[in-house]
Amino acid sequence: MNSARDILQSTFGYDDFRPPQAEIIDTVINGGDAMVLMPTGGGKSLCYQIPALARSGCGVVISPLIALMQDQVNALRELGVRASFLNSTLDANTARDIEQSLLNGELDLLYIAPERLNQPRTMDLLQRTSLSLFAIDEAHCVSQWGHDFRADYLRLSLLHEQFPTVPRIALTATADARTQEEIKLRLQLQDAAYFCAGFDRPNIRYHIALKHNPRQQLLQFLRQEHEKDAGIVYCLSRKKVDDTAAWLAQQGFNALPYHAGLDASVRADHQARFLREESVIIVATIAFGMGIDKPDVRFVAHLDMPKTVESYYQETGRAGRDGAPADAWMIYGLQDVIKLRQMMGESQGSEEHKRAEQHRLNAMLGLCEITTCRRQALLAYFDDRPEAACGNCDTCLQPVATWDGTEAARMALSAAWRTGQRFGVNHLIDVLRGAETDKIFQCDHHQLPTYGVGKELDANQWRSVYRQLVARGFLTVDLERFGALRLEEACRPVLRGEQNVELRKDVKLKASKQRTRTQLPEDLDITLWEALRDRRRELAEAQGVPPYVIFHDRTLQEMCQAVPQNLMQFGRLSGVGERKLEKYGDEFLAVINAHLEPGGAAQA
Repeated sequence: MNSARDILQSTFGYDDFRPPQAEIIDTVINGGDAMVLMPTGGGKSLCYQIPALARSGCGVVISPLIALMQDQVNALRELGVRASFLNSTLDANTARDIEQSLLNGELDLLYIAPERLNQPRTMDLLQRTSLSLFAIDEAHCVSQWGHDFRADYLRLSLLHEQFPTVPRIALTATADARTQEEIKLRLQLQDAAYFCAGFDRPNIRYHIALKHNPRQQLLQFLRQEHEKDAGIVYCLSRKKVDDTAAWLAQQGFNALPYHAGLDASVRADHQARFLREESVIIVATIAFGMGIDKPDVRFVAHLDMPKTVESYYQETGRAGRDGAPADAWMIYGLQDVIKLRQMMGESQGSEEHKRAEQHRLNAMLGLCEITTCRRQALLAYFDDRPEAACGNCDTCLQPVATWDGTEAARMALSAAWRTGQRFGVNHLIDVLRGAETDKIFQCDHHQLPTYGVGKELDANQWRSVYRQLVARGFLTVDLERFGALRLEEACRPVLRGEQNVELRKDVKLKASKQRTRTQLPEDLDITLWEALRDRRRELAEAQGVPPYVIFHDRTLQEMCQAVPQNLMQFGRLSGVGERKLEKYGDEFLAVINAHLEPGGAAQA
C-alpha cells in the first residue's frame, strides 16, 4: 500500500485513508474484484482512482450520466491525472483523438457511458488496450427493482466474460438487501470482496412535516435556514417545477428549473450554473441529481413525497457532501400517496413489480409517520441499525406528542366499511362529522350508526387519522374507485377491540434553533476568507470549472487558520497535492501575504 498512500498524499493532498478505503484499494490493486457500499461523500471515487493510478494500464469508469463526466474529468486534470471521457457530446475528430490516446497508453482514467461501452467499436478498442480496472459507478442502476434502473447496465456482465483478468469494482451509495443481491448476480460479482461503510450521514439533519401551505412553508425554511445557500428543491411534476422556480425567483432567490421537458441546452446551462456559481437553487424533478459532485449543497427540500426510501436517501444524500451541516427537509400529505399510487397504477410493469413498488411506497409513508428517531428508521431500511437515537432529526429535537386514537380509528374504519368501501376521505369525514350534504342524503348515509359520531374532531384531525391508518396498512387507497378507502386484513384486531392505536398529534414544525446554514469557525478571519474565495472564483471562471475543483471550502478555511507563509507550509494543507501546489500555491500565498501587510485587511 506504500504506492497507494504516496498517490493519496502527492496527487490528492490527503494524509490518510478513511476506513475502509485502504482495504478496498489494496484488494483492487492486487487484482481482486470488489463491491462497495459507501455513503455519498464517503470517498468512493478514490477507491477506483488510486488503483487505476497504481496499476499499469488505463482504468475505465462506467458512469450513467454524461453531463457530469466533464466536471469529473476536469477535477482529475487539475490534479495532474491524465483523464478523459467518451460520450455522445464529442465530435468524431475529438473522439478519435481520445481513442488514439488510449491506445498509446497516454490515459490513466477513461469515463464511458454504459450505452457507449456496449457498442462493438468500443469493445474492440478496449480489447486492444492495456486496462488497469473497470469501475462501475452507481451500480444500483443494474437493479430492475431500483429507482434509477438503466437497461444498458444489464449488459455489464460482459466485462467479466471478455476481460476475465481485469479487476472490477462496483460502487453505490444506495442499495437495500434485495438490490445488493441483484448487483452481485447481474454483474457476476458473487465472489467479489464485499465492503460496506454504512449508510449514515450524521451531518444531515432530517425534517419531515405535513403540508398545510407548501410555498409559505418552503419560504419560511429558506429564509430562516438557508437564505444564501445552494440547494435542491424536488417536485413530482414538471409544471410544479416550473411554477416553483418562477415563484422562488420572484421572492429574490437565484432559482432555476430542471426537468426532462426542457431543451437539452437549457438543462445543461442550468446544471453548469448550479455547479459553478454560488447560492443557486435548482428546482427539479428526479431527472436531476444522480452523481452530483457539488460538495457545498446545504439543503435538499422535497415539496412532494418520494415514492421509495431509496429515492429519498439518494436525493437527500446530495446535501452536505463536504461533511458540514446540511438539511434534508420534506413536506407531505395523503394526496401525495394517492398521486404516487395513481402513477404506479399506470405503470407498464409486471404485477410482481407493482407489488414491490407498493411495498416500497408503504415503507416511505411509514418513515414519514414514525414517532421515534427518523435516522434509526431510515438506516434500518438498509439493515444498518444504530443502537442510539441520533439527536439530529426532527423527532429527536422535538419529540412527537401522541394520543390514544383507538376509538377514533374504530370510527374511521367503521365509516369506510359501512359506506361500502366506495368513498374517499372527504366524504367519510362528512359522515363522521354529521355533515348535511346532498351526497350524504342521496346515499342515505345520514341513517348509518357512524353518522355524526365524530363531531369532537375537526376535519383536519380526521384527515390525520385516515392518513395514519393508511400509513400503518389498516386502509388502502382503491385507485379503481377514484381514491376510495378500503379496509385491509390488518385492521381486524383494531375493530375487534384487541389492539390499541397510538396516533401522532400533528403540529406545525417550528424552525430549528440550531440553524444549519453554512457555519464558519468563530475565530475565522472573514476578510481573508472572502479574499481567498474571490481569488478561487476568478481562477475557476478563467478555466470554466466549478470553484470547488480549485479547492474545497475546508481547504480555504485551513488557509485562514494556518496562514502559510511559503510553499512548503502551503503544501501541508489538506487537499493540496503536488500539482495544485505548483499551479496555485503562489496565487493563494499572494492573497495571504497581501492580507498580512500593514493595511492589507482593509484593502482586501
